Amino acid sequence: MKRFITLLVLGILSVTNIYSQKKKLTLRDAVVNYKLYGDYIYGLKWRTGTSNYTYLADDFVTLMKSGAKSKKSEKFLTLQDLLKYTGDSIKRFPSYEWLDANTLKFKADTVIYIVDLKAKKHLKSKFVLTSDAENIFYDKNANAVAFTIKNNLYLLRADGKKIQITDWPKGIVSGQIVSRNEFGIDHGIFWSPKGNYIAFYRKDERNVTDYPIVDITKRVAEVDPVKYPMAGMTSEIVWLGVCDLKTGKTIYIENGNSDQYLTAVTWGPQEKFIYIGVLNREQNHLWLNKYDVTTGKKVKTLFEETNDRYVEPENPLFFVPGHSGEFLWLSRRDGYRHFYLYNTDGKLIRQVTKGNWEVTGFVGFDAKGENVIFTAASPTPIENRIYKAELASGKISEVSKGEGTHHAVYFDGSKYVIDRYSNVNTPTIYQIVDLNGKVVKTIKKSSNPKDEYVFGKMKIFKLKADDGSDLYSRIIYPPDFDSTKKYPVLVYVYGGPHVQLITNSWLGGAQLWLYYMAQEGYIVFTLDNHGSANRGFAFESIVHRHLGQQEMKDQMKGIEYLQSLPYVDTSRVGVDGWSFGGFMTTSLMVNYPKVFKVGVAGGPVIDWKYYEVMYGERYMDKPQENPEGYKETSLLNDDKIKTLKGRKFMIIHGALDHTVVWQHSLLFIRKCIEDGVQVDYFVYPRAHHNVRGYDRIHLLEKITDYFNTFLRDRN
Repeated sequence: MKRFITLLVLGILSVTNIYSQKKKLTLRDAVVNYKLYGDYIYGLKWRTGTSNYTYLADDFVTLMKSGAKSKKSEKFLTLQDLLKYTGDSIKRFPSYEWLDANTLKFKADTVIYIVDLKAKKHLKSKFVLTSDAENIFYDKNANAVAFTIKNNLYLLRADGKKIQITDWPKGIVSGQIVSRNEFGIDHGIFWSPKGNYIAFYRKDERNVTDYPIVDITKRVAEVDPVKYPMAGMTSEIVWLGVCDLKTGKTIYIENGNSDQYLTAVTWGPQEKFIYIGVLNREQNHLWLNKYDVTTGKKVKTLFEETNDRYVEPENPLFFVPGHSGEFLWLSRRDGYRHFYLYNTDGKLIRQVTKGNWEVTGFVGFDAKGENVIFTAASPTPIENRIYKAELASGKISEVSKGEGTHHAVYFDGSKYVIDRYSNVNTPTIYQIVDLNGKVVKTIKKSSNPKDEYVFGKMKIFKLKADDGSDLYSRIIYPPDFDSTKKYPVLVYVYGGPHVQLITNSWLGGAQLWLYYMAQEGYIVFTLDNHGSANRGFAFESIVHRHLGQQEMKDQMKGIEYLQSLPYVDTSRVGVDGWSFGGFMTTSLMVNYPKVFKVGVAGGPVIDWKYYEVMYGERYMDKPQENPEGYKETSLLNDDKIKTLKGRKFMIIHGALDHTVVWQHSLLFIRKCIEDGVQVDYFVYPRAHHNVRGYDRIHLLEKITDYFNTFLRDRN
């Protein structure tokens, strides 16, 4: 018996000693110590057309190279080598792109360099831009750069000649994003495949409301307005222009109804036609149209897609190499996002992928154009793996190896994929796999941060929604968790479309701050409710016209689970979230005041009629079409706000927020004052929709202190 007790004590002391030797996370770690998420290889790219790849060494001044089957890496190009070509002063190796096996493109300050490493004269071209140039797109076939200055579009040729393509007055904007980055739109300039044309968005926003953003850095604060069309109000009018670079002539594609969205802009491989997804203002009817490039006239509508809730095109057409008359289209028409093979006459050849899972991304095609390489949330919704599908048969096989979340680096026609992946038990691994799924080489394995730092135990599990759906959930325990004690709970929430918080990846998809809060003594809980990503259209769109309502019901399933745990102090439950998560945090606080004692809402939507047109109307329709839904979801209701009495609630907002404008939280504070409800409020004067950089340390310190003061340390 004495021997047993002695061994037990020694075991406890041993564990305690190991625990005491590890570092604790700091708030600084939570913001800037990216190594804790796993190692990252910067500048990792295939050398186009070869089975070799390059990447930046840890010194950020040396470009390394290796081969898919090579066991060694070697120096390939140094910063000093680049300076020989450029003559400029650059402190670190710039971001770069391989245009072919021997030609590099890189940008330093306002200059774009095209360097041919095999030619006698290495510097092939040099494009000197002015500091006000934005939206910069180089095309290797034209060997020219398209860019914008303020609201107009320009072209810079290799001989230094600058050409102004558009000349519009203020309020008409060319070459920039439209529709506030919705529908997968992340740029407004589209070079044609052979470099003979430039297509570009043109938007007329003169009738869109100016929203006042105040610049406090001036001696007397100045208003710097942005165009912000709120739900139900006048939106921008969008056209697509096409400039023929040989003639200098610009035509505009036949537009039709002005109150619509132009999405999925894609050039046909032969440059004769351009394809546009035309989406109505209601976002429930899509026409995929084919247009003649020389006249701008519509040739035909290839097909239409409709849905009683919404249609959301987020991808261009993917033309099949060697089969210029065929393309892949991504659609959720059967309830899940899948590939459909069409010809350019609009005939559906076949559905290529099928199943109760979502394609999450297009990666590329194999050399013969017989297979499409893609990523998918499969075999479980919290994973992301790499697959290939045979276009002729739909036969699917996995390319990646290992459960978890995978990301692919690939170029069309390559035999290999660089696969970066992790799972809940494995920090980041980089490996090369061939298209048959064979691991050819392991490039890098991350060291395990848990060998050096203290991390609380994390587990992922499923709860059931009222309709029987799985609700993926995650708990992070304090590192010194003792099941005989009672712990406060921090519920971290987002809950909106396009976001998935819980994944089978390193740390379970959780940000480091959540592990820091577990270290501070909290049970940290997260649940992905209906509306969140990668679960299919029905799971997402059930929130249509009633944002927050089903989501709250799901979150309360998580609360019921927490209340069943003997080590949870149900009198000390807090909730935190940002953006849509701020909306959810505020909604939970005012609708379930007896459950949540403390809340912190960052950049919260307070009333959807003050949110922007594209996102707001997709999920809520116009305020005049859905008055009951807007009333139900508004957080400016007196009866709701009064429930906050006796609770501790803080709102944080960025004064320069262009996404959820400052007006949201200011209106909420005004109603609190009118109703005699005390809440706390903090503004970051120069922050946009989120607080980034080192300012984020200040933000997390403020949130942490708030929960520690009113949830952890106060009864």
